Amino acid sequence: MNFQSEELDVNEQSDDAQNYALMVVAGVVAMVIAGVIALAAATTMNAGDGQAADNDGSAAAAPMAEADGRILFEVGSDALPPEAAEVLTRISETARADGSKVVQISGYHDASGDPAKNAELAKNRALAVRHALESNGVAPDHLVMDKPIVTSGGADAREARRVELRLR
Repeated sequence: MNFQSEELDVNEQSDDAQNYALMVVAGVVAMVIAGVIALAAATTMNAGDGQAADNDGSAAAAPMAEADGRILFEVGSDALPPEAAEVLTRISETARADGSKVVQISGYHDASGDPAKNAELAKNRALAVRHALESNGVAPDHLVMDKPIVTSGGADAREARRVELRLR
């Protein structure tokens, strides 16, 4: 009977060790999930804080307000897409109606390829938007251009090829 008692003690110890290991794994998984949730919450809270991170993690100056308009461009192109007309009309009408409004124009690009060419393309896209706004009757002194901003884009790859408009 003594042999059976020792066998039960070994089995109970083995079960205790397995339970302990499972609890440790569950704790690690819970910590990872909590970290992901905290990161998502922090990213959401900081989305409008005026900082855009480039690929090396440094922050580039970006406008503080939420975009009032966004125009997405095709790869390698600074031609205004057809869907830009609605955004340009709406922004133009608002800027003309309120003479105190200034339109801030921000061109974005990603970090792939030649940085100088990408920045120039982002600048040319923003200039195309500026010229369209001027053609729609917005006074040039009510248009403010930002330096091209490096971005990692978003769920849609075109997010890195955008011009944002903000009324302030």
